[in-house]
Amino acid sequence: MKIKLTVLLTTIMLGIGSVSAIPNVKADTEILTTNQELTEVETELNNLNQQIKRVDQAVLDNKKIITDTENKIKSSQIEIIELEKEIAAINEKVVKRTEVLKNRAISFQETGGNISYIDVLFGATSFSDFIDRIGAVATMVEADQDIVEQHKADKEVVDKKQVSVTNKLTELNHMKTELEGMREQILEQKLQNEAIKEELKKKAEVISSEQAELQRQNSSSTVTPEKMTVRNESNPVKISKGSISAVIEAGYKYIGNSVYVFGGGRTASDIANGRFDCSGFVSWAFSQAGIRVGASTDSLKHEGTPVSVSQMQPGDMVFFNTYKTDGHVGIYVGGGKFIGSQSNTGVAIADMSSGYWEKRFNGRVNRIITQ
Repeated sequence: MKIKLTVLLTTIMLGIGSVSAIPNVKADTEILTTNQELTEVETELNNLNQQIKRVDQAVLDNKKIITDTENKIKSSQIEIIELEKEIAAINEKVVKRTEVLKNRAISFQETGGNISYIDVLFGATSFSDFIDRIGAVATMVEADQDIVEQHKADKEVVDKKQVSVTNKLTELNHMKTELEGMREQILEQKLQNEAIKEELKKKAEVISSEQAELQRQNSSSTVTPEKMTVRNESNPVKISKGSISAVIEAGYKYIGNSVYVFGGGRTASDIANGRFDCSGFVSWAFSQAGIRVGASTDSLKHEGTPVSVSQMQPGDMVFFNTYKTDGHVGIYVGGGKFIGSQSNTGVAIADMSSGYWEKRFNGRVNRIITQ
């Protein structure tokens, strides 16, 4: 009887011990889970704060680029005015020398000279025609030849300056168009960024509250396990050089942690920090597949082979009319969507089958890689 009682008591004690151990195991598991959640929350909060900083810096950088462009426009306008003054001064000299030549011609005729000299001066239909005619007359005196040579030299200077003025005007108009586009985009970016920042801040506040609660739970626990390290289990996408997937998937890592910056994506620093404009991103994405293309929409629209919208395939470049024709470019990913650096989001996948981008898609599709 004693033996049975002892066995019974031992069994009960072991049972009690086992039952009391269950809460401890559960507590350990909860603490490990809490620590993992805490680490994840800290990482997410840090990422949010970094994105807010990127957004703020992008706005400042874009404003500076706009200011620089405005200054370039002013400089170009001053250069054009100066060139026009120089041309006017040269033309004035030409008019005075022409009067001298006319008087010489009249005098030459009165003394029995060749009538063709007068024909040259008064029969010319333009300044250029005048130079050609007078240069062909063989009866001019040496003094006249010097004047003609000065005329020719001035004509060359005027021609060069006129070309320079034309180029400057073209450049000026281009800069003005770009400036208007930048102003439009930065206004849109500013409005979107304010909304994004507000959303991020609200999310950060929620996460901070969760963080505080997790820390409170952690500090009140009786067991303090080693801090867990959260590992990113997602393996990087393995892509083959020159493939369409290489181009499309290259930018995925920048979704949610990049910003739109005018002229961005052309330096190692910009790329490392996810700072792209639309054409800079497209150029960089193709370079990840070992393919070199231009870094401006004007150059990209001449790259590859044009295809119809009905033949559009993933990896094709698609163009949109924003502030100008072909003002925006992206890479088609299929399903009516494209990836690109958008002014309000940075690198993101956008829908071109409805809404804003559907209205601005102009039907230009260029294929760089043939499947």
